[in-house]
Amino acid sequence: MTLECINPSGLPIPKTYSQVVVAIGTKLIFVAGQEPEDTHGKLVGRGDLAVQARQVFANLGRALAAAGALPKHVAKITIYVVDYQRDHHLPIIEEARVSLFGDHKPADVVVGVANLSPGYLIEVDAVAVVD
Repeated sequence: MTLECINPSGLPIPKTYSQVVVAIGTKLIFVAGQEPEDTHGKLVGRGDLAVQARQVFANLGRALAAAGALPKHVAKITIYVVDYQRDHHLPIIEEARVSLFGDHKPADVVVGVANLSPGYLIEVDAVAVVD
């Protein structure tokens, strides 16, 4: 599996994601939106985006592992955040994201939403490519 992360000239160079990811592999893995829940399906970190973000990215790591993928195989993620305010929320999300991905920078999109499940502040889905 090969992922080529590209930041074209003329576009900003992001700290935690790539503008373009070219994926070459034989198996696509689509991970459903991961929510800030423990193994019993109970919400963790009510009202605390940092706690919820850490849980979501940890859950994403577990989901990837179950499919035989590693974080480095992720080509793209979508991050849904309730009442998204970039300057306030992005540093919190980036810290949790780096805890899973380290230096790997999949393409992403952050979508502000009015609501998720009651009390839920963040959800993340992913697409990975492996051989």
